[in-house]
Amino acid sequence: MEFINTKLEEFNKFLNDKKIAIIGMGVSNIPLLEYFSDKNAKVTVFDNKILSDEIMNKMNKYGYETEIGPDNLSKLHGFDLIFRSPSILPTTPAFVDEVSRGAILTTEIEMVLKLAPCKVIGITGTEGKTTTSSIIYEIAKKAGIKCFLGGNIGKPLFTKIKEMQPNDLVILELSSFQLMGMEISPEISVVTNMFPDHLNIHKSYEEYQDAKKVIFKHQDKNGIVILNKDNDITRNFAKDVKGKVIFFSSQKQLKDGYVYDKEDNMIKHCMNGKCKDLLNKSEIKLKGIHNYENICAALAATETLVDEKTQLEAVKNFNGVEHRLEFVREIDGVKYYNDSIGTSPASTIAGLNAFDENIILLAGGSDKGLDYKEIGEVIVNKVGILILTGPTSEKIENATRKALLNSANKNLQIIHCSDLQEAVKTAKKKAHKGDIVLLSPASASFDAFKNFEERGKAFKQFVNNL
Repeated sequence: MEFINTKLEEFNKFLNDKKIAIIGMGVSNIPLLEYFSDKNAKVTVFDNKILSDEIMNKMNKYGYETEIGPDNLSKLHGFDLIFRSPSILPTTPAFVDEVSRGAILTTEIEMVLKLAPCKVIGITGTEGKTTTSSIIYEIAKKAGIKCFLGGNIGKPLFTKIKEMQPNDLVILELSSFQLMGMEISPEISVVTNMFPDHLNIHKSYEEYQDAKKVIFKHQDKNGIVILNKDNDITRNFAKDVKGKVIFFSSQKQLKDGYVYDKEDNMIKHCMNGKCKDLLNKSEIKLKGIHNYENICAALAATETLVDEKTQLEAVKNFNGVEHRLEFVREIDGVKYYNDSIGTSPASTIAGLNAFDENIILLAGGSDKGLDYKEIGEVIVNKVGILILTGPTSEKIENATRKALLNSANKNLQIIHCSDLQEAVKTAKKKAHKGDIVLLSPASASFDAFKNFEERGKAFKQFVNNL
């Protein structure tokens, strides 16, 4: 018998004659334009900047209203349903006012969670979200499960809900901005780790942590939560979980959970104090302990869905994700790696620790208000030449020079360049056979690029033009 998604049908009926506001024409909200076009809803699009001709043509075609400009939200009055862009937090006063008047505030991704007729795995954390999500996706695909990958990765899934069947699987990479204010959690949730991040947007580190907790906050006793045992914050999340907790670790043996054992380089599954060898790091294409942790998390998230043999085959064949310790090219015995996803000190530290060779590090970018003290110590221990660009250059240099004062006989050269292209050329001149040239900025990209993807693509182009 043909499956009918009754929750989706009820939602579509609810839309009839409703006033709907779409806040921000980012990637996640653009598909909503067409979706609402035949639902007899009264739609208004809000944005603080001029919309593209393509979007304006859709506005005109569907008869939508627009409110454009810096004060656009001052016109947000009398709406039944508000779809916010993830980057505009639910604490925004205009949203709070409308909700107090009875409006429903939601996001594209929250509606996917509410309306999907199948199991959902959600992945969050400061670092490792995309890689863990991608590994889970590959494991499920290998098992023959029809998967939908979305959230902070892939394409928006709201318009795909009508295609979903009960035996399918939705995999969502979820940022703090997407989670904040949600009233639903995935059945299976992963928190990879927790470090200070996005403090230029969140009002405090506590708010950031609370947003991440939403990924399991609304679960019941049947929920499953996978947590990093080695991270103080994620370990303490366990006390708030209503269902089952599965830990993973690269620092300690566990009675139950998944472990990367640095003594014998094995990923292991532990049950009742007995640990079974699963994979040696030599069988894995990814580099770095942080990636072995991501694999542990992905195995834990899929253990109730996919048999172990299929899980391990998928992991062995996984090549990694673009801009995440991505090998670019070898020139004269020097290997170039693109880790443009390194937008925080913690992520760059993980990238640096993936290599034993001498590293020429290309770092610096726009400032997210983060503390660089810890990265200075790691740079001193792992890096031979530090090449800096962008507004955070001074912070990174200061942290490094302070660490140098406590390091005897360490010779570390620090070079400033005007932009990434000059940095790549400088690295080429300075590198010797056996060195690693690593782009891992420990900073956001917005001083010079639209996003970290654009920065990574530029780096690869500069390297390939050498």
